[in-house]
Amino acid sequence: MKRNIWVIATAFVLAGFAVYQHYSEQDEYLTASAFMAAPKTGYQAPPFELKGMDGRTYALNGKRDKPLLVNFWASWCGPCKSEAPDLQKLYAKYGDRIDFYGVNVTQVDKEKDARKFVEDYGIQFPVPMDKDGKVSQAYQVQAFPTTYLIDRNGVIRDAFYLLSPSELERRIKKIIES
Repeated sequence: MKRNIWVIATAFVLAGFAVYQHYSEQDEYLTASAFMAAPKTGYQAPPFELKGMDGRTYALNGKRDKPLLVNFWASWCGPCKSEAPDLQKLYAKYGDRIDFYGVNVTQVDKEKDARKFVEDYGIQFPVPMDKDGKVSQAYQVQAFPTTYLIDRNGVIRDAFYLLSPSELERRIKKIIES
């Protein structure tokens, strides 16, 4: 009888240890995942360097001469198609005071489709190509279009999805004036 109690007690201890280990590993995973959170306003933007459709290299790494609008998009994205003409108009109007990067997430797009999109919508601002998805991953892009407004010090001042043209212009003016 005592032997059965010891066997049962040992089984409970081992089961408890297994459950503890399982949840301990889960906590470590959750803690590690917390460091992968999307960039937040008021914090330094993740640096990157990407080759553009024009063959030039475009980078974000700290201080800059002008604020920067970074728009993540894909050619198959309906809201991106709606937003593209507005972005081009705002670039034509404010491009001397704020840089625009239309980052094509080529990892989930086809380069030929992205090039056709740029041609069809008359996009004149730089279009860096995120071919391996590392930049969109660093920015935790989960929906298209996703836009970040970054100040001259490389700090994120605003992040949003699709906005009305007037609201987008208001936010661009605000970062230019800051």
